[in-house]
Amino acid sequence: MLFAGSDKDGVESGQITVAYRRWAEPRVVEGRIYRTNAGRIEIDSIRPVNPDLIADNDPDVALADRQNAKDVRRRLRGDDTLPTFLIRFHLVEGPDPREELAAQSSLSEADVADLRERLDHFDQLSNHGPWTEQTLRLIESTPATRAADLAASVGRETAPFKLDVRKLKNLGLTYSLEVGYQLTPRGAAYLDALGN
Repeated sequence: MLFAGSDKDGVESGQITVAYRRWAEPRVVEGRIYRTNAGRIEIDSIRPVNPDLIADNDPDVALADRQNAKDVRRRLRGDDTLPTFLIRFHLVEGPDPREELAAQSSLSEADVADLRERLDHFDQLSNHGPWTEQTLRLIESTPATRAADLAASVGRETAPFKLDVRKLKNLGLTYSLEVGYQLTPRGAAYLDALGN
């Protein structure tokens, strides 16, 4: 999840603990922690709501830092035929283990072997063939490039490509940018260990 403008500041400060999103299907899961541009948040609950039935005095309106129900509806993005979800969450304090992992600029032989084993496993489970090293090298050579353009350059659809990149991110190998991705120090060290 991304938060724009003053919403980002509100989430970072802990003032905003509710978000309304218009999605074809839920993109977050209750109980999971997500890394956002405003810090890590844990999802407390998610449920569909009818935006036309949101009331001005609904406490969630204030917790989303909206003036009233009309303001909630006005700020919803996307196709208005899609379901609207009410997401309650809280900020997770403390360092992000993935950030600490991503910041590793040197890897031991055991680290490299472990990563290779994990990435080989992803490649073996793939229905479109090996993709992990190719994707890492693509991100290395074209950072900050739209995911759709990266996916198209290797003949893939955008959504599954983005899911694959998230797997790399979970291993501390890539960062998500506002547009596209870049390698982390750990990702660069892994490719260096593989050589050309």
